[in-house]
Amino acid sequence: MASYHFRSAEGSTAEAPLILLFHGTGGDENQFFELAAQLVPDAARVAPRGDVSEQGALRYFRRTGEGVYDMADLAQRTEAMANFVREQIAARKSSKVLGLGYSNGANILASVQFAAPDLFDATVLMHPLIPFAPQKADFSGRRVLLTAGRRDPIAPAQMTEKLADYFLGNGAGTELVWHEGGHEIRQEELLAARTFLSA
Repeated sequence: MASYHFRSAEGSTAEAPLILLFHGTGGDENQFFELAAQLVPDAARVAPRGDVSEQGALRYFRRTGEGVYDMADLAQRTEAMANFVREQIAARKSSKVLGLGYSNGANILASVQFAAPDLFDATVLMHPLIPFAPQKADFSGRRVLLTAGRRDPIAPAQMTEKLADYFLGNGAGTELVWHEGGHEIRQEELLAARTFLSA
């Protein structure tokens, strides 16, 4: 059993969609929990808390510097999170499985997708940073929305475009939505996420 502290709420019906929520560095399981109820009102919600502390800030995997990932730790924690997601799916009869992550949460969500492309039907990756080349995978029938700031100092625009190209090149229905700011989440991203997740 993959052990994460998490917050959850059941959906309006047994077959309602399931959405998994992944916070950014320094956030916790509450960061997107209420927001998700607005984005996908009927869905069951599960929000795992990152189990890595970086000077007191919660994360999902270790890094050795800004944008420099401990790849061995990432591989181990990706496997643990994929197992956690499988357990949550197995516990329900959800019609579809959705994911939403921001910053470090988007990175662990993307990493789980690279390792297990079959787990999520649709995901929203807000301000992801993937500074490595993921392996080839089959995302046929899957959908991905990436949202980003054109002036994001943490997740450079060209790396976001590269990630979008990766998903597109591996068969995912891929959308990329920009705002003109930096690493902050803006209203237009949330509107795009709501439209995307309700499709």
